[in-house]
Amino acid sequence: MRGKRGGRRGDTFGELVRVAETPVGRGVFARRKLSAGRVLGEILGEVLPIEPDDPSYCMELPSGRVLEPAAPLRFLNHSCEPNCELFYWEDDGVPQEDRLWLQTIRSINAGEELLIDYSWPSTAAIPCRCGTPACRGWIVDPEELHLLPPPASAGDGPPSPPSPS
Repeated sequence: MRGKRGGRRGDTFGELVRVAETPVGRGVFARRKLSAGRVLGEILGEVLPIEPDDPSYCMELPSGRVLEPAAPLRFLNHSCEPNCELFYWEDDGVPQEDRLWLQTIRSINAGEELLIDYSWPSTAAIPCRCGTPACRGWIVDPEELHLLPPPASAGDGPPSPPSPS
């Protein structure tokens, strides 16, 4: 996907977002209204050849390496109904595979949490707690949802994802 640059020149993440506590840990929130299709910026951090011991915040890159994002965007939470998406910027039609960017996919109000769909592979899926009407019950790529058991009912405890073959 090719991003559209939008908004005011010179905005920094600190002017656009803040980090605050959520029911699932820290999250990223809009400081002001953000328009749909606005490129918020590049997700900066360290590009590593392999996953670190604690890959909690890592993002896999098409090059086979992983990005350990820096704050504040390391605190982007998952939703099955996201309001933002990640993309690779294209220079002359060529994706820059080790440079990940964040863009809004709908208008976001001041104070609203910025959310992405993690779309993890089924072998890494964990129960989802996003609570949206379209919640899949798992943090998983929608195309791999059929590989997982139905999510547990409230009080049953979290289901276990299948073991890798």
